[in-house]
Amino acid sequence: MSTSVEVSGDVHVLDNAAWAALTGPHAHLAERFGRAARYPAGVSPFTALEDPADPRAWDDLARLVGGPGVVTPVSGVVEVPEGWGIEQSIAGVQLVDAGLRAEHAPEAVRIGAADVPEVLELIALTQPGPFLPRTVELGTYLGVRDEDGRLVALAGERLRVPGWTEISAVCTHPEYRGRGLATRLVRAVAAGIRERGDVPFLHTGAHNVNAIRLYESLGFRLRRNVRFLLVRTPGA
Repeated sequence: MSTSVEVSGDVHVLDNAAWAALTGPHAHLAERFGRAARYPAGVSPFTALEDPADPRAWDDLARLVGGPGVVTPVSGVVEVPEGWGIEQSIAGVQLVDAGLRAEHAPEAVRIGAADVPEVLELIALTQPGPFLPRTVELGTYLGVRDEDGRLVALAGERLRVPGWTEISAVCTHPEYRGRGLATRLVRAVAAGIRERGDVPFLHTGAHNVNAIRLYESLGFRLRRNVRFLLVRTPGA
């Protein structure tokens, strides 16, 4: 099954996806102070602001994460107010489903809490992005195991915003690359997303040309460039 997606307008829910998730489908996981919110430390590192242009939201974020001199990632932000520091800035891209062929994969198995130690080993080896002990609580994660039962490929759901779900943690053990496992898992995760009425989207690093080409070949298209910031709160 496939669909065509048109995204337009200056203001869109995906422009501040983490905030939309933390105040929407993932509100049950949110830790919030005023105009700032974050996931629990073991679930996801993401924090978000209701309006990144509002200085009061930044004040709330400083109080939420613990006061002066704290380093935290923040999404949906291009610039930081005076007094805040940028520890790291990574260029990324956001892609949306524009005709992906979504289909279930018979070989895919559901990943749960008991599988987390194996997942963390695979994540450490392949480095697809942050994954923490409770990240599996964000949504459905699917994996492929080899004939010996070893987890060799993974993909799942991260941010859930109204009408959209992010595909994330797409990775394959180096010994099993080139077999189409990532493609099948992305399509399988997308099938579950579509079945509940959401549209898949995803993020990846702007430098990751091979991943971008793969996703575009599967039916994703570039929506916007983004930046992933690691910031330091004001003060000593």
